[in-house]
Amino acid sequence: MQDSATVRRERARRRKNLMRAIGKDSIAIIPAAPVKSRSRDTDYTYRQDSDFYYLTGFLEPESVAVLISGRKAAEYILFCRERDELMETWNGRRLGVDRAPEVLDADDAFPIDDIDEILPGLLEGRERVFYSMGRETLFDNRIIGWINQLKSKSRSGGSVPSEFVSLDYHLHDMRLYKSRAELALLRKAARLSAAGHIAAMKRCEPGCMEYQLEAELISTYRNAGAEHSFLPIVGGGANGCILHYTENNMELSDGDMVLIDSGAEWQGYAGDISRSFPVNGRFSEAQRELYEIVLEANLAAISKAVVGNHWNDPHEAAVRVITKGLIRLGILKGELRKLIKEEEYRRFFMHRTGHWLGLDVHDVGDYKVDEKWRALEPGMVLTIEPGLYIPDASDVPKRYRNTGIRVEDNVIVTDAEPEVITSAVPKSVDEIEALMAAS
Repeated sequence: MQDSATVRRERARRRKNLMRAIGKDSIAIIPAAPVKSRSRDTDYTYRQDSDFYYLTGFLEPESVAVLISGRKAAEYILFCRERDELMETWNGRRLGVDRAPEVLDADDAFPIDDIDEILPGLLEGRERVFYSMGRETLFDNRIIGWINQLKSKSRSGGSVPSEFVSLDYHLHDMRLYKSRAELALLRKAARLSAAGHIAAMKRCEPGCMEYQLEAELISTYRNAGAEHSFLPIVGGGANGCILHYTENNMELSDGDMVLIDSGAEWQGYAGDISRSFPVNGRFSEAQRELYEIVLEANLAAISKAVVGNHWNDPHEAAVRVITKGLIRLGILKGELRKLIKEEEYRRFFMHRTGHWLGLDVHDVGDYKVDEKWRALEPGMVLTIEPGLYIPDASDVPKRYRNTGIRVEDNVIVTDAEPEVITSAVPKSVDEIEALMAAS
């Protein structure tokens, strides 16, 4: 589907802003993501590189975008696959070189098979090369090969770039601040993510399998034309204490909690929601006690996601609530300030309270600037996800053991109150129990 004129203009502004940031006499090279083999002649579902997609909107592999600031002939050049009737019969349609300038607003386009002949000439005469080295070794080697090719010609007067600069600094800072169009896509991803979680809650009952809830999530996303933004985590009982549990192959037992962490991806933008609820639809007293601590931490952290605060303020708020709650339940013993300073809570809450969200689930952008926590500004989008993970340990009251709880929302920083775009999923005890009782 061709992008709207508004989206195309926005991408053009991104490219212009990036070229302005890298300065004259510079060239930026952004390759598409490579195809990844799954087994023999089957591949993983293709997912475009986020930086490449952010600047081009192009979803095909075997492509390279080149931005050459200040070049009169063509500042934005795209290398892509040519049309090929036989290959398209086997593997799907291609845009082709001839249509690329019209559809993608490139100043010029060339066949990807010709890049070894053309790109060294584009590098010649440039002082700086902006490129994200270290992501794809094969393409790194091609860049080095083109530079060495130029060096071999330099004795006859050719000019070789003298500086390599990581593209991440400029590009990822741009991506941290979401435009109105991006926020609309993130809201849609959040709505679809919420629908998946609600479907899983309604499906849950003792005896069903973790993968059956996973299927509810993914089918909800796919029925709406979306993908899952990462492999769903569906952990029942002790599995909920494994932060990145993805086996999803155990039976859900009566009396256990189940932790689900999943999100939809809509037009490249990710949702990321966590909810925890009892398999049988009714919280036990112990489950409610733990859950209320995490929910209070979630709400306290969200309240701190406002302009003027820094990145770490939500985490500090969550840590304080979690630690106080653990003291109240007798799981931690000691003075609050000392326990926080010595990070005693980390045995039960071992991760940060959130991360940036956007084209990547863990989106780009520095959390510190000049060694200080970054100030929150309008247009930033983050997750708020405190948790408690109580192991099967003899020094923990038995009623709380093997329980994992995480409550995660997606939040837009605005000039006013935080905008929680995942609020459609129930998260209070009463709301969860009412939803599950009605299913």
